[in-house]
Amino acid sequence: MAKPVRGLRFQPSGGSRAAQIPVGKKQRLTIERLANDGRGIAFLEGRTWFVVGALAGEEVEARVLGAHGKVVEARTERVFSASDLRRPAPCAHAGRCGGCSVQHLPHDEQLALKQRMLAEQLSRVAGVEPEEWAAPLSGPEFGYRRRARVAVRWDAKAKKLEVGFRAAGSQDIVAIDECPVLVQPLQPIMSRLPAMLQRLSKPQALGHVELFSGSAIAVLLRHMAPLSAADLEILQAFCAFHEAQLWLHGEGEPQPVDPDQALGYRLEPWNLQLAYRPGDFVQVNAGVNEAMVAQALEWLAPQADERVLDLFCGLGNFALPLAQKVREVVAVEGVATMVARAAENAASNNLHNTRFFQADLSQPLSDAEWAGEGFSAVLLDPPRDGAFEVVRKLASLGAKRLVYVSCNPATLARDTVELVRQGYRLKRAGILDMFPQTAHVEAMALFEAS
Repeated sequence: MAKPVRGLRFQPSGGSRAAQIPVGKKQRLTIERLANDGRGIAFLEGRTWFVVGALAGEEVEARVLGAHGKVVEARTERVFSASDLRRPAPCAHAGRCGGCSVQHLPHDEQLALKQRMLAEQLSRVAGVEPEEWAAPLSGPEFGYRRRARVAVRWDAKAKKLEVGFRAAGSQDIVAIDECPVLVQPLQPIMSRLPAMLQRLSKPQALGHVELFSGSAIAVLLRHMAPLSAADLEILQAFCAFHEAQLWLHGEGEPQPVDPDQALGYRLEPWNLQLAYRPGDFVQVNAGVNEAMVAQALEWLAPQADERVLDLFCGLGNFALPLAQKVREVVAVEGVATMVARAAENAASNNLHNTRFFQADLSQPLSDAEWAGEGFSAVLLDPPRDGAFEVVRKLASLGAKRLVYVSCNPATLARDTVELVRQGYRLKRAGILDMFPQTAHVEAMALFEAS
């Protein structure tokens, strides 16, 4: 008689599947290290936990936000054993609002974290280190954000209008009465906004609100149904009290209630005024933006007789200061309305040595009319996806110097591989602290042809 086979477990086709961890479950964890996005990493029973609000070496209680296979996303609920680096969260909404995920770290440690993230990406992906590390470009850690989008949603079940910012790890809205990272002119608007919106007659038809502080203060309301005369009167009175422009976004593009009002921002070191409309891309940190433009000009070292290319030019944030220093600037942007606005900004600032073109810069640059004569230097400031198709052709444009402004170290590192392959050297790199209290990393890199 054959011996029974012991220790074998029969499994259904595809193998066994571990039970998922339910959302909301609390778990005690020991944090091993920090991830590149500033979350704490813990390991438990074969799973990797990413915990918002935790620091290396801490013992915490974490609440599950979501689980996918062997990965669990969670947020810190309690800290049993705190890191020496931990500071009290400066914001009363910390841990609930999803906006400022590393505010429990001192600012100098936030900068060090971002520096490590950039260095790790360049080393691991591109296998390079810059010949020189630049000091971080930074400004005040609070009161810096000149633009904010406020979430607005009607809860039909509770018959309540929710106004605030998105919660960490969910679509819930956290009511916000004060936001320490907003510039001071927007603070009183933020605190009084919920009560004003609750007075409107059709709260279920309201979308988001956008706040902006530049050469003027503006409040934009997105609405999905026409506003009544009474509602418009409430909105106008609110904006008049706060000395703010009122913009409405129903069908079509956002429009100011008073068409004679101008909105924009200044680049003071260059005596430039740039027009802006809600929905346009603009850097939210005015001080770091000016420092970034100044550093880009210093690194690119444009000469008076040169022709320079500015890719992903937006409203002309780099192109217009460049135009004051060189023979010609050719600026390219993917969004047609932004191209038109940038051209208008150049004309209004009496800069006539700039040419603006619309092109899809995520596609190969083939037979582009603006690329024909070549360039001495190139500046590019792409979105998070990077600029892979663009950098593949940069050497063919004849550029000896290239400044790459990045909002994603991973795609900067990927594109660095291609630039090195084309014969460029990474001369200098450093972080731009555009978003203090967050793990978001912006960076600048200087490449020179070998």
